[in-house]
Amino acid sequence: ARGANMPNDTVERAVKRGAGGDDDSNYDEIRYEGYGPAGVAIIVDCMTDNRNRTASEVRHAFTKHGGNLGTDGSVAYMFSKKGIVSYGPGADEDAIMEAALEAGAEDVVENDDGSVDVYADPDDFSDVLEAMRAGGHEPDNAEVTFEAENNSPLDRDNAEKLLRLVDFLEDLDDVQEVYSNADIAPEIMEELEG
Repeated sequence: ARGANMPNDTVERAVKRGAGGDDDSNYDEIRYEGYGPAGVAIIVDCMTDNRNRTASEVRHAFTKHGGNLGTDGSVAYMFSKKGIVSYGPGADEDAIMEAALEAGAEDVVENDDGSVDVYADPDDFSDVLEAMRAGGHEPDNAEVTFEAENNSPLDRDNAEKLLRLVDFLEDLDDVQEVYSNADIAPEIMEELEG
């Protein structure tokens, strides 16, 4: 059974992509860069078999939500690729830090809510993750992602606009990932999600 909001060709495209079907050669990876509400930097990674369709959909999403598409490289320099292994609140920071440094991680950061993030070079990510697991530290989340060097704090109004834009982008068939440098305070996030 397919989801009510997913057209059949979307499902088939996703299945072919996932299964490495014959159509893979027709898909291109494209990255769009732009600015959202309040000048937030946004990177949109897409996989498409029709560049024109994807470009127009992504451009429309930005324009409709008070943002604008930039040129290649206009915001990418603000982000760097990082491997992040995350542990939820209540994690044993000392034990994790010891294991992480031994595993070859670059940095360990304890967040205000008591959660702990272990940062690794993307090339060392899988080794660090394996070493952490082998040491009995099963993470809540682990991914290689783009992280902004400087975050852009948003008030409630702009946070709401940005989340609408990100949701709209993520709903597009060709969009794989959306990254931004938005810094939304937890209480604003809670209010908007609640």
